[in-house]
Amino acid sequence: MIDMKIVAIQPALQLGQVEANLQKLEQLILAAYQEHTPDVIVLPESMTSPNVYSPQALLTPQPLDGEPLQLLIRLAKQLNVVITGGFVAIRDGHTYGTYVMVERNGDYHLHDKDIPTAWEQNFYRGGSDDGIVDSSSLNCKVALLSGWEWARFRTARRVREQHAQLILGGMCWYSMPINWYGLLGTWMRREHEIYKQQSEALPAQMARLTGIPVVHAAHVGEILSDMPMLPYVKWLTEMVGETQICDAAGNVLARMSLADGEGYIAAEIELAEPKPVDPLASSYWIPDMTLTSKLAWHVGNLHGGLMYRVRHRLKKFPWQKQLK
Repeated sequence: MIDMKIVAIQPALQLGQVEANLQKLEQLILAAYQEHTPDVIVLPESMTSPNVYSPQALLTPQPLDGEPLQLLIRLAKQLNVVITGGFVAIRDGHTYGTYVMVERNGDYHLHDKDIPTAWEQNFYRGGSDDGIVDSSSLNCKVALLSGWEWARFRTARRVREQHAQLILGGMCWYSMPINWYGLLGTWMRREHEIYKQQSEALPAQMARLTGIPVVHAAHVGEILSDMPMLPYVKWLTEMVGETQICDAAGNVLARMSLADGEGYIAAEIELAEPKPVDPLASSYWIPDMTLTSKLAWHVGNLHGGLMYRVRHRLKKFPWQKQLK
């Protein structure tokens, strides 16, 4: 068995404020390290700017070797830890929802989220790698998970088939609008409560399905965004939090909820041979997604995917000008 101490960061970040968000994350990382001296520090996806629908999201993609990656490399080497985190990265003429794992010596591994979630399709395309990497620092196979990859049975199947021993990753799980009124507002608030319940349960569910420890870092806090296809309608979303560290049996060792706000958690885990507790199902989603969620998923994917292809072909993305 291999024992290690893990820290997971739960940040409240600002839309579009890449530099300020990176500065805040550095402060949180240094504070967490000083308090816990961990072996691994885990950040969520979208560490540069929350994944919401907004024109500002067009301005936040960063070169793969740019400031976000350099920050992770610098801190990994300075603190002698493994650090993970994700951002929308410009690479090979496209953008990807890239999740990075940096080794203690500064070497790094990449994983591109397989399917951008709904409106995220407007801003980046999906990847094709399996997200399983061999860590020289941790001496084990690590599965990197980003966004709603956490919520699909096929992800758990992939992790099991590749015999990973540890899951590291994060989420930027936004809510349905919490600023609408009347019957529609009541409906959206009901959906929001369901999201909070599902996000709370999901890390332990993934641990039981794969039989290995999981570390799930999440965003928290309110962000005002736009409504896809309805530009004059505002969507006040609330990142639902649920940063958790779970053991291989799905026991929650440390947790930060939405109510806890910004901060970090720490716990010690043991790595061993995977022993799944729950069977894999043939269904697509691990949570029992509501009809509203499924509709938003399919419509958002279709609309966003089309808009990405059109913008890219017409060279309308601001980051494309950087490639000339």
